[in-house]
Amino acid sequence: MASTDTTTKASAGSAAAGKADDLAGLEAGLDALDAVQVRRTPVREVLLRKVLPPVTAVLLVLVVWQLLVTAQVTDEFKLPPPSAVWDSVSTMWLEGTLLDVLWTSVSRALLGFLMALAIGTPLGLLVARVKFVRAAIGPILSGLQSLPSVAWVAPAVLWIGLNDQMMYTVILLGAVPSIANGLVAGVDQVPPLFLRAGRTLGATGLRGAWHIVMPAALPGYLAGLKQGWAFSWRSLMAAEIIASSPELGLGLGQLLENGRNNIDMPGIFLAIILILLVGIAIDLLIFSPLERAVLRSRGLLVKS
Repeated sequence: MASTDTTTKASAGSAAAGKADDLAGLEAGLDALDAVQVRRTPVREVLLRKVLPPVTAVLLVLVVWQLLVTAQVTDEFKLPPPSAVWDSVSTMWLEGTLLDVLWTSVSRALLGFLMALAIGTPLGLLVARVKFVRAAIGPILSGLQSLPSVAWVAPAVLWIGLNDQMMYTVILLGAVPSIANGLVAGVDQVPPLFLRAGRTLGATGLRGAWHIVMPAALPGYLAGLKQGWAFSWRSLMAAEIIASSPELGLGLGQLLENGRNNIDMPGIFLAIILILLVGIAIDLLIFSPLERAVLRSRGLLVKS
């Protein structure tokens, strides 16, 4: 009888041990699924996946451009060859004006964007969290976002004059609504469970906004920042083209307008290409790394 009891206890112990092993294996499997496998991407893979495609696209555009010039689809003063644009770049570089033109516009745009960020973030948070403010200001922000930034140049010149403050005013009027609306959209997508959990833990008011609302709304907020930068850059270009003046210095917008006044198509193409390159560079150097960091923090980015 004792032998039977011993055998029964041993079997029960073995079954319990087996269940424990199965549970441990299940937990290990779940942990493996949840863990983000981060590894450094080889340089060759980066070149093939991220560098080669845009370089190929640029080369294809240049080839098509040269073919159109060679086929004489239009007059050369309307469609200059790529070599003429390159000559304009070389001339500005040798004269020492190329970097000055770029810095004039880029510094204005970045400073204006930072000011819009400082204004649009608390405004968007206020609109998203206070119902009365949202009912009063929300439609106005949406309307301002759809208003072309070029419409603000004329009144800004009359209000402030031809100076840098006018440029920053146009940038703010174009970028602040986009940043605020992006944050509002991000806050609207925050699960109510997060807010209730935050209140339970004592995260209310500014503390709840900083520790709960802003991190949860980060994807929508980041999209608003990207759009806000696009509006900042476009607003500045419109202001520089329309309100060009020697007192304002030579920026990319003024460079484009000077090309039109002088019927200098290579100069016009050069200004357009530089404007495009600045927009791409800001996206690649600032916003793309931010997006990858947000995705990685949420376990949505497998490779690093």
